[in-house]
Amino acid sequence: MPIINGKKMTPMSRIRNIGFIAHIDAGKTTTTERVLYYSGVTYKMGEVHEGSAVMDWMDQEQERGITITSAAITCQWKGHQVNIIDTPGHVDFTVEVERSLKVLDGAVIILCGVGGVEPQTEKVWNQSTRYELPAIFYINKMDRNEADYRQVLDDIKVKLGVETLLMQLPYHVDNEFKGVVDLLEEKTFFYNTDLLGVEFEVMDVPEELKEETTAARNRLIEKIAENDEQLMEMYLEKETDIPRADLKAALKRIVHGHRAFPVLMGSSFKNKGVQNLMDAVVEYLPPPDFRGTITAYRVKDNKPIERQISDDEKFMAFVFKTVFDRHATQQIYFRTYTGRLKIGDTVFNSRTDAKIRINKLFKIKSNKLEKIERITAGDIAVTLGIPDIGTGDTLCDLTEKLKLQKIQFPQPVMSSTIEPRLSSDHEKLNQVLDKLQLEDPTFVVKTDDETGQLIISGMGELHLEVIKERIRREFKVDAKLGRPRVAYRESVEKAATAEYRYDSEFNENKKHYGHVVVRVEPLPSCPRHEIDISVREKDIPQSYHQALAEGVRDSLSAGGLAGFPVIQVRVSIVGGSCEEEYASDFGYRISAFNAVQEACKTGGYTLLEPMMKIEILCPDDYIGEVINDLNAREGKVKSMLKRSKLNVVHGIVPLSRMFGYATAIRSLTQGRANYTMEFSAYEKMEKKEMQRTLKEELGLHTF
Repeated sequence: MPIINGKKMTPMSRIRNIGFIAHIDAGKTTTTERVLYYSGVTYKMGEVHEGSAVMDWMDQEQERGITITSAAITCQWKGHQVNIIDTPGHVDFTVEVERSLKVLDGAVIILCGVGGVEPQTEKVWNQSTRYELPAIFYINKMDRNEADYRQVLDDIKVKLGVETLLMQLPYHVDNEFKGVVDLLEEKTFFYNTDLLGVEFEVMDVPEELKEETTAARNRLIEKIAENDEQLMEMYLEKETDIPRADLKAALKRIVHGHRAFPVLMGSSFKNKGVQNLMDAVVEYLPPPDFRGTITAYRVKDNKPIERQISDDEKFMAFVFKTVFDRHATQQIYFRTYTGRLKIGDTVFNSRTDAKIRINKLFKIKSNKLEKIERITAGDIAVTLGIPDIGTGDTLCDLTEKLKLQKIQFPQPVMSSTIEPRLSSDHEKLNQVLDKLQLEDPTFVVKTDDETGQLIISGMGELHLEVIKERIRREFKVDAKLGRPRVAYRESVEKAATAEYRYDSEFNENKKHYGHVVVRVEPLPSCPRHEIDISVREKDIPQSYHQALAEGVRDSLSAGGLAGFPVIQVRVSIVGGSCEEEYASDFGYRISAFNAVQEACKTGGYTLLEPMMKIEILCPDDYIGEVINDLNAREGKVKSMLKRSKLNVVHGIVPLSRMFGYATAIRSLTQGRANYTMEFSAYEKMEKKEMQRTLKEELGLHTF
């Protein structure tokens, strides 16, 4: 692994932590490659289609032409240090987007000038709004004949429900996209294609665009004033004759306040507009301390504590990613929120209650690391080789044991058996799978209690296939996957009540007692389960409530049909009794476990299957075949519309019917259609289909 020496520190006001996020193939990685080239990090432009992109450093990323793992890199732009995270656009790797958003201060949402707001764009936008991330929209691929920035603006308004601030107009010469007209500066940026866009000419607005530019600029100033009270008074006095410095200051307040979002445009592949985008990043996206404080929680009592995002506070950082590189060295990515950290310091891991000595620190340059001596608040860095550390861990000062809020990750929807081709590799495979689970919270490994087989679960076929290839290439274990299986869930048909009393001698003649009455009822609106402990204190003292909850959760971890987790239920502890002399956590945990199982059995278990949202882009010539095939897979078409020369089909389809769909749709349309699919919700199966699934797919003959 190449390592470069470096020592320079950057003040927090000049740090930008940003992410490039979008739908697959919108141009995130290509845009990042241009930024690296123009900022001097690289001396040759990497290309996704050639497999030479710096950010897509994994072999599979280069071969498949997609981003699989979020890559982070640091560059300098106009006196600012910009930490960029390029995230995947494929829904199977949504975990990479989620953990990146947690530590970013701003985002660049990249849209295709033809495709507009596509399904994964909507998903990542919804993810980013949970963190209220200031953002800039960048309309890419404006060189395409079908590109229409007005349609994209309408898409943003309708599909994302946000207000936009159009900052540029496209500049065409003989119908060829040559650059942009900056509305605030009232200048045209003409990019020299022969020089890879490194040099560009700044010109006055061409005569034929002056009227359109003036009208667009006036609308922009009006919208800025509408969204900023400080500027409104000036606007009422001067209308459009407002100094640029005041307009930019107001724009910055609007963006930081998440009230409206600038829109820029360009063609990253044709090397046009990227410099303007980066200028906007350092001008309008915020530094790490723009929110002022961060909320942490004391480990001992979970009490919230506000901490200033400052170098002067005690050290606290969040581990947002761990990854094992080609040499099986664990890289630990963390964002520092408060304080400073230098080599040789010892910190506390609030999850494991362990003290950790930091022996190495690095800045990030994709698959290269640059040695540093220290890191300050607001920055992102990497350390190596710390045992038992994972995504979501908080590192903090030894004298102040705090934890930051963890990331919520989606549950896997597909599973498969895995085994090594050589029996001698069993132990090595187990070790590798343990490492991969540390990296990826949406990748789960368990052992089948009946067969002893290893079962791996993930977000889709591609996710599991990539895992298998990583095991082979990076860890030199040749493994084979079984047929992909759907990660079903179970629920209950109707409400039922059950009672269980545990009254037994155990553990060297010590008697344990627990007695509970539970009610279990279906709750389709709940994605997992609810636990309501409303029993009277005199029946079951509050000191045993934690044990009750643990017993309920244990019982719901495996249902009575096929052993899948039980979801979409509410479990209420409605009664019980207590014998003070013998009552114990163990007794109540066992009682709750058995009472819930009995209530679920009485209420009747039912099987739930994952339903997927699908979007298909298909030419007219093949739309009939595609719709017929979707119907044959028990899919339901929700809507169909035209986008340029393509039909856009939105539908819902059972995951169990979608194995091998990528090959099928290529065959149906001679490779001219494509699709995206993501998890929608778990839905109850019809009884006949449930019986078929249990018998034919899961091999169960008693139900």
